[in-house]
Amino acid sequence: MAAVRHRTMAEAALERLRESIILGELTPGTPLRLEDLANRLGMSISPIREAVRQLEALGLAEHVPHHGAKVMSLDVEELRELFSIRLAVETMAVRRAAELFDPGDEERARAHLAAYDEARHRADTRAAVREHTAFHFTLYEAARSGWLLRLIRPCWDSCERYRPVLLAERGTTQDRHEELDVELLQACAGHDAERAAAAFRAHLELASDIYAVELKGRSIFAF
Repeated sequence: MAAVRHRTMAEAALERLRESIILGELTPGTPLRLEDLANRLGMSISPIREAVRQLEALGLAEHVPHHGAKVMSLDVEELRELFSIRLAVETMAVRRAAELFDPGDEERARAHLAAYDEARHRADTRAAVREHTAFHFTLYEAARSGWLLRLIRPCWDSCERYRPVLLAERGTTQDRHEELDVELLQACAGHDAERAAAAFRAHLELASDIYAVELKGRSIFAF
């Protein structure tokens, strides 16, 4: 039996800081001072330094010469570019997932989707974000491609900073978002690659409604 891999301190720090940025606890422009973060997380500076480097690689933080790192700002034009990239790469992933999906994949995805629904309706945004991510990455992992996962993760994490508004307890847009997650899962479970691709595109297009004012009538995709 394979040994269980334990997270390093740097990995644990990265996950906590990543989640704090996504949930808006560390707001755009916030300086990421190593000593302050080490005190906040109860860790030494070394794993914090490595975690901040990883945040920069993921596009969640940027290095400012002579000032250190800070949380990246939010920009609707950046979001449009990210959605165009996601449309290409994640569509490839869900198509492959639909071809290779097995009963174990379906069971795991349904469990995460049920947990997401429960968290959203009790207004637990932190849990909803975690379960929504776990649901989608269960689908992407079913594509059986490490390269696709490595390409998807940075764009996903950068987009996640815009996600909490999508996870409100009520609203037709939020309900439609969840319906499309169900549609995507059903398409993968039914080995229907075209249906999965269509559901995923519709899933991303919902952001055009969410950010209608900022987009000024344009598509969410930067074509």
